[in-house]
Amino acid sequence: MQSLTKGNDLHWLACALYVACRKSVPTVSKGTVEGNYVSLTRILKCSEQSLIEFFNKMKKWEDMANLPPHFRERTERLERNFTVSAVIFKKYEPIFQDIFKYPQEEQPRQQRGRKQRRQPCTVSEIFHFCWVLFIYAKGNFPMISDDLVNSYHLLLCALDLVYGNALQCSNRKELVNPNFKGLSEDFHAKDSKPSSDPPCIIEKLCSLHDGLVLEAKGIKEHFWKPYIRKLYEKKLLKGKEENLTGFLEPGNFGESFKAINKAYEEYVLSVGNLDERIFLGEDAEEEIGTLSRCLNAGSGTETAERVQMKNILQQHFDKSKALRISTPLTGVRYIKENSPCVTPVSTATHSLSRLHTMLTGLRNAPSEKLEQILRTCSRDPTQAIANRLKEMFEIYSQHFQPDEDFSNCAKEIASKHFRFAEMLYYKVLESVIEQEQKRLGDMDLSGILEQDAFHRSLLACCLEVVTFSYKPPGNFPFITEIFDVPLYHFYKVIEVFIRAEDGLCREVVKHLNQIEEQILDHLAWKPESPLWEKIRDNENRVPTCEEVMPPQNLERADEICIAGSPLTPRRVTEVRADTGGLGRSITSPTTLYDRYSSPPASTTRRRLFVENDSPSDGGTPGRMPPQPLVNAVPVQNVS
Repeated sequence: MQSLTKGNDLHWLACALYVACRKSVPTVSKGTVEGNYVSLTRILKCSEQSLIEFFNKMKKWEDMANLPPHFRERTERLERNFTVSAVIFKKYEPIFQDIFKYPQEEQPRQQRGRKQRRQPCTVSEIFHFCWVLFIYAKGNFPMISDDLVNSYHLLLCALDLVYGNALQCSNRKELVNPNFKGLSEDFHAKDSKPSSDPPCIIEKLCSLHDGLVLEAKGIKEHFWKPYIRKLYEKKLLKGKEENLTGFLEPGNFGESFKAINKAYEEYVLSVGNLDERIFLGEDAEEEIGTLSRCLNAGSGTETAERVQMKNILQQHFDKSKALRISTPLTGVRYIKENSPCVTPVSTATHSLSRLHTMLTGLRNAPSEKLEQILRTCSRDPTQAIANRLKEMFEIYSQHFQPDEDFSNCAKEIASKHFRFAEMLYYKVLESVIEQEQKRLGDMDLSGILEQDAFHRSLLACCLEVVTFSYKPPGNFPFITEIFDVPLYHFYKVIEVFIRAEDGLCREVVKHLNQIEEQILDHLAWKPESPLWEKIRDNENRVPTCEEVMPPQNLERADEICIAGSPLTPRRVTEVRADTGGLGRSITSPTTLYDRYSSPPASTTRRRLFVENDSPSDGGTPGRMPPQPLVNAVPVQNVS
């Protein structure tokens, strides 16, 4: 305990205070609030610790105070929300500067009295306003607030709205970048006049900045526009509600900016979240006229707060690696460090784009070919599969976090994700069955296709892929937990899944490999795991490294296996994403029949329970015979 509590006592006091303030308290007018109206940003400032220090200490404090799981989940979500916002802010600045002029080009304002006519808004003010509008909207959609792809598209919607309003301003040529590729052809004409309805530049922004048009337009129609209309109804935005314009006009901008800032501040205090205006490098101030800083300081110097914020962000990226894929057992890094032009956003949108390509033309039902294949089984599993998917959809919908004001949107997202997972499930199932039929001939697969564990594991794997495509680094093991899928069984379907689907991008493959290694490392060894039952059935015997590893991987056995200690097995069949064919680069032909047949097939590579094992006959160099993993999991240093 003493080693854990080293450091500034104020840091630990801040953790205790944050926990106390997160308890729900009743209020007179607004029901209950969770943040106790205490600012997390103020707590951090008073305790003189950075965000990354706070997150690290909170994890230790949760262990020491034995805090309940739901509180730990909130803290993890808070950190993830911050990470998503940090990544998006790094994209926000260059996109904004692509659309609008550099603040350094603005003419200095003349000081005017309060009674004189209000001045048009500046680029710097629009920059602050657009970010606050985005984070306020993002916070009000908890179902996508930690979703990198959808949050990024929400940002594009905010920029699209603000750009359309900027074109309506009388000083639009002082605001908009004349080199922006989304400008209309007559923008530079002297007698050009703005159209009554603002243009939509979603497609242009997506093409220029790694967005997905279909996803962005869906967010705009189903989330963004209804939400902005509510802001007009609540008088938080002033202007023309019919076409969502007018809030940048001199008579409306000041009050709109104040109202949005105040509403966001109340939201942050009521839920206990981090004030994400911190990304602007200063505390957002209530009076618009005091916002004098530009995106980049014109003198080439930066304020101490700005430098500190950059250091905090860099430290967070370097230490948390929250949106990167790593492999805990092997430590393999499949690709070199990303080049400057590759960002977490572009990687995530690329993964989602690949998913869309894979599912193009498919439906969330078996194809005619798959229906025919299932009917040829001695016991047609079609109806059982449909009933199982329906049950799993209901479970998933219940666990998908709803939002009070936008519950229909939350249900729509849950339905969309599950629908994509169903499409992928049927696609992979058909591919797996075809591979089995080619290998086994006309053997009846009814016994395997009736196994509930296989189908639940496969659907959970598909849903994990969909979730990861939208929200890297995924949400494992949440999906397996809500479906009550033992990770021992989930592990068995991963390699079968990768082998059956060639269209997976390498980030998805690495993610699945990471999950596999987590299971091998510790998750499969939990007390409730079916693995222990298998060990008991095998007279409590576990294999040595020589029984687990292929011969070609024991070349340095004399050097590594010292005093009889087992090797730490490396995944021989790991999918090397830096090769051409992802799904075909696996060296071990593990099949569905081998993993789910009962009794299991003959010889095996990573066998946990070996009986009369003999060397395999035939086969090409570097390839191993089919392996039953229904009773096989590599052992990690078991004595």
